Amino acid sequence: MLEARAHNQLKNILKNISCPWPHNLTLSRLVSQSLRRRDTSLIQIEIGNQDFWWLGLLIPLYLDPSRAVLVLSEKQHRRLLTVELPLLKQQGLNLVFWDGTQPPSDGQIWVLDHVGLINAFEQGFLQSRHLIIPEAELLSERLRDVLTLKITSEDWEKLRRAHPSADFALMQFYERLSRRLFACATRVDAQVRMDCSEIIALRELIASLGPSPSPWSELLKPKGEYWASWAELDHKTLKWTWHLKLLEPLQHLQGLLNDQPSLFLTGKGYNALLLAQLESIDCSLNIRVTLGELPTQEPIPLFAPCSQPLPNTEFYAQYLLDQCRRLIFGITQVTILLLDDSQLLRKLTSELAAEFGTRVVYEITSPASNGVICCSWSWWLAHQDQLPAPAQLIVAMLPFPSMEEPLVAARVEALKREGRDWFRELLLPQALSVLPQAIVPLRVNHGRIAILDGRLRSRSWGKYFYKALEPWIPLKRLLPN
Repeated sequence: MLEARAHNQLKNILKNISCPWPHNLTLSRLVSQSLRRRDTSLIQIEIGNQDFWWLGLLIPLYLDPSRAVLVLSEKQHRRLLTVELPLLKQQGLNLVFWDGTQPPSDGQIWVLDHVGLINAFEQGFLQSRHLIIPEAELLSERLRDVLTLKITSEDWEKLRRAHPSADFALMQFYERLSRRLFACATRVDAQVRMDCSEIIALRELIASLGPSPSPWSELLKPKGEYWASWAELDHKTLKWTWHLKLLEPLQHLQGLLNDQPSLFLTGKGYNALLLAQLESIDCSLNIRVTLGELPTQEPIPLFAPCSQPLPNTEFYAQYLLDQCRRLIFGITQVTILLLDDSQLLRKLTSELAAEFGTRVVYEITSPASNGVICCSWSWWLAHQDQLPAPAQLIVAMLPFPSMEEPLVAARVEALKREGRDWFRELLLPQALSVLPQAIVPLRVNHGRIAILDGRLRSRSWGKYFYKALEPWIPLKRLLPN
């Protein structure tokens, strides 16, 4: 039986390799069972253990590589090639991977990125294959990114050259649309949502002209109600870039996860969004398992005073400044200050720099040893691997998606049309999924977290953020180090 073979093989390897995560043997049996049964399984792994689960996944694939498709991000693919495969080769195991666009021959594991996954699906190459997707909680977001249509002013020129007979009509349409977009802008270099009627009118015009170059040919495919559409303006050049993103990529790619067995590996954080997305496409799970955390994980000190003001109050900015001064004073290691309101973040950064000098920087990956990095949540998640583990995180506001973002607004409107609870089905799950990922480096350095958003205590849903932070202990007052 594959489970027993994988267990024994991995047990022998672990005698020679030190691994602090105690669940690799269990993971290997679960992966083996999914491969043997060809079912749909979801295995949740504690966030922060992403560097330790590879052995439990790769050993079953080594023993039964047939029909397996491993879907990896660029970062995961790099780790596989530079760390995991050399490590297994030292133990006498030579895994053979295939990363071509066509299906491999038997005995090879097919490794695809998310672009390759979509292409293989559309060409019918995934039939009867077993999809294995690490970080599955990010699957929808990554598919949405690679399916995004981006149309620049140069693409408009390309379209005009392809259809010289319609040059005047296209120029008129572009100029009329440009005037309306810039007139609707509420600030410099704003993002302005584009109405579906404009998309429909342009699609009808392009369709009447005959074959068009990319990306215009792709514009004819999507249906407007499934896409968010907005223009990113550049007031310096008076040009704009058109963005179109799918609201729900898994619904657009009908059959991607339904027509073949799948194995999802996720962080143990809040997976409500992923589960809702799978339910929306009728992808039922045969197995759902949660693997435990590191037994030595220490509780994180949490500073969240009572009676904090709400972010929409007029004195909230001053409150943030006063509390950040107290939190930064005396800290000899790196501090990360997280805030997604760009105007308030820049104002807070300049005010703190006036007091603490060059220690305070804005989204820079080379801070001083006691530096204070003021940044957005997305910047911190993208660059935390390039920075030293911080001594503290200061959460100025909880990471709720902004309704000013056109994609978020379009998804909320779609949920409203269906009469659904858009806050608890979209905004709250997204915020809860961000927090556990953001504090992983903090646990490594035994640092503390300060949440200065008054909604944590005053709103009923604040309890979910406490749960997402577990394990933690309250830090009731600030003491000098």
